[in-house]
Amino acid sequence: MRITSRKSALAGLAVVGISTMLLAGCAPAPEAPGSSDKPAASDFLPCMVSDSGGFDDKSFNQLGKQGIDEAATKLGVKANSVESKVETDYAPNITSLIAQNCNIIVTVGFNLAAATKDAATANTDINFAIIDDNSIDLPNVKPIVFDTAQAAFLGGYAAASYSKSGIVGTFGGIPIPPVTIFMDGFYDGVQYYNSQKGKDVKVLGWDVKKQKEGAFTGGFEANDTAKSTAKNLIDQGADVILPVGGPIYQSAVQAIKDSGKDIALIGVDADVTQTDPDITPMLLTSIMKGIQVSVAEVVSEAAAGKFDNTPYVGTLANNGVGLAPFHDFASKVDPGLQGELDAIKAGIISGKITVESPSSPK
Repeated sequence: MRITSRKSALAGLAVVGISTMLLAGCAPAPEAPGSSDKPAASDFLPCMVSDSGGFDDKSFNQLGKQGIDEAATKLGVKANSVESKVETDYAPNITSLIAQNCNIIVTVGFNLAAATKDAATANTDINFAIIDDNSIDLPNVKPIVFDTAQAAFLGGYAAASYSKSGIVGTFGGIPIPPVTIFMDGFYDGVQYYNSQKGKDVKVLGWDVKKQKEGAFTGGFEANDTAKSTAKNLIDQGADVILPVGGPIYQSAVQAIKDSGKDIALIGVDADVTQTDPDITPMLLTSIMKGIQVSVAEVVSEAAAGKFDNTPYVGTLANNGVGLAPFHDFASKVDPGLQGELDAIKAGIISGKITVESPSSPK
């Protein structure tokens, strides 16, 4: 990972908080077999398979389902979505949707890559899209990916600015690219703050250089392991915590409540004040990616016969990723913080500040 900067970048202006996210794809790619410009038929069937955590995870699975349901409503059809409880559910769930004659199957998450590739290879007449993975190079598979490190960089800077203890922490579900990319950007955002301000805010829970050593729960479930992991960070003095991995943040919430300490939480994927408003008072901000809008657009294009395998790559430049407003913390953060974040965002977009993660989409 490499970070370069010019202090003059702090003079730029950009809007960090985003409420509407529009994603842009890369260069045009050949249409998948069977594609056409014909409008969607009334019997078009969009389908989705979740990762573990379920469609009520208030995170990436839920956003994916909201996206496919949004597209289905506009098309006047009904989406068919099935939940995966464990890894062994992935392939059977996809097979069950193929048997139901789905026209497009969206799989939610990096963990479904192998099952998605096998199904797409065997069923070339069906279109697939996969969130958070771009390893599949097939004409009937469209990756939906996000350079989340850019937004997480802003989140790390904000966390370092807000921290009173000089210690912040992060932990993840599983050490896979869609998780560690948040942790990379967060770590580097803290280091950028330190370099700009002459501070030494420490990051617990992730070794950005080794890329494998960090705090992980082994899954995306809200459970005692996630709670104890968050507690360990709190016990070491962290007063800002970034949990990365769907529902595991709910366990961090319990750990914070049990501690009785003034600990700020940073959400991921969605603006968590919208998906889980009950915890708004403890949310400093959220690091967002446009899962809902990208899924809705991909499904709508497939229904219109305009499916292709060109990846969607969400960035700060196209508002595919971003940092949520501070909401209840607006009066608690440094008065100059928002302006600094605006300038940093402008610097990242212009290339004056380079944020790189081994997990960034290539």
